[in-house]
Amino acid sequence: MAKKEIRLNAFNMNCVSHINHGLWTHPRDRSQDYTDIAYWTDLARLLERGKFDGLFLADIVGVYDVYQGNTDLTLRETIQLPVNDPLMLVSAMAAVTEHLGFGVTANLTYEAPFLFARRMSTLDHLSRGRVGWNIVTGYLDSAARAMGLHEQLEHDQRYDRADEFMEVVYKLWEGSWEDGAVVRDRARRVYADPAKVHKIAHHGDYYHVEGIHLSEPSRQRTPVLYQAGSSGRGQAFGARHAECVFISSQSKDATRKLVQSIRDGAVREGRDPDAIKIFMGLTVVTGRTDQEAQERFREYASYASPEAGLAHFSAGTGIDFSKVELDEPIRAAKTNAIESLTKVVTQPELNWTKRKLLQQLELGGRYASIVGAPDRIADELESWVADTGIDGYNLTRTVTPESFEDFVNLVIPVLQERGSYKREYAQGTLREKLFQRGATLPQEHVGAGFRAGAAVEHA
Repeated sequence: MAKKEIRLNAFNMNCVSHINHGLWTHPRDRSQDYTDIAYWTDLARLLERGKFDGLFLADIVGVYDVYQGNTDLTLRETIQLPVNDPLMLVSAMAAVTEHLGFGVTANLTYEAPFLFARRMSTLDHLSRGRVGWNIVTGYLDSAARAMGLHEQLEHDQRYDRADEFMEVVYKLWEGSWEDGAVVRDRARRVYADPAKVHKIAHHGDYYHVEGIHLSEPSRQRTPVLYQAGSSGRGQAFGARHAECVFISSQSKDATRKLVQSIRDGAVREGRDPDAIKIFMGLTVVTGRTDQEAQERFREYASYASPEAGLAHFSAGTGIDFSKVELDEPIRAAKTNAIESLTKVVTQPELNWTKRKLLQQLELGGRYASIVGAPDRIADELESWVADTGIDGYNLTRTVTPESFEDFVNLVIPVLQERGSYKREYAQGTLREKLFQRGATLPQEHVGAGFRAGAAVEHA
């Protein structure tokens, strides 16, 4: 039986310190060059050499100010601050690559759907159909205040608004311009056929949009849709809209249950359970031997900042861990942050304490870690896929670009030799590469229901 082909995204952010905090102080780390476009084009070339499926770019709109009630540690340790716009990077990286996909995070709570739809269509055109969108609804009160609100919307209401946002952009991407609307007939002086271009008219609870989509249809029309919500409401949203889901887990048993829940949700929405690719966040530290890998891990850990990781975690849960004693059990608190994260860390039977969290954050980040020689890494990667049903990984960086270079040079060849990783890219758009079918949304996807004039009918 052929092995399941592992999918890989490099997980990064347009900032200095992303997930594994403190490693910006390592003498070989180049993350301070994030404002230099060559830093990103070099990374894109490296990832394409390693046949990565994509570069997944995270983003936040606010700042982490829950820990100690201020941003002092956030600024000292550059905990995703300063942070630049991820969308601005794509054109340059697309220009130096042919196949690498780009998943960009955009918080729809603070976006105007009409203009956002044009930005994504533009990137899809310029990348020749290699763009994905990581849909987030936000969880930081600091972002809400910065955007002119007293506080952010309640958790489930954020998803209600997100559902309507998706309806608007589907109407724009899928329904405003029919197939064949663009004719480019110089002799007749007709670039676009007016009979095949439609104004959408959406009037809902949160959005009122009337107009023609400003961009002609791109190769994918709708970008590949990524999503990361693991709460009940978040999973329902993902089951309806997501084509790729990003999860975080520390155990195979929990991962297996989450994967099954995601696939069951897709079925309830009338979709194929395999219509969603599931990526798990993971940190890998490797070397030519197990000993070399362990030594490198210890070296990295000596520069990492577990406290910075705790400050990041405080923002995610809405709990100020600076006020919690080292061995005090972490108890449930009503917050409006990441619901699934808060539930995990406040379960009484797990007896989470601040000390246990700091131990888990040895590398400054909360994702599961695998350390070892290439064969050991490959064993673990294949084992998680086989045992849990995930499709692949969002691979975090540690010391950059060293950690990605090590993975490309040492681990990828082993996976390819074993037949669990591609030797060459498939042709076509990002969606075609991931799913081995058409460039646009499949017929059973909710967004396909807004095609070819359907935007008018659904208004």
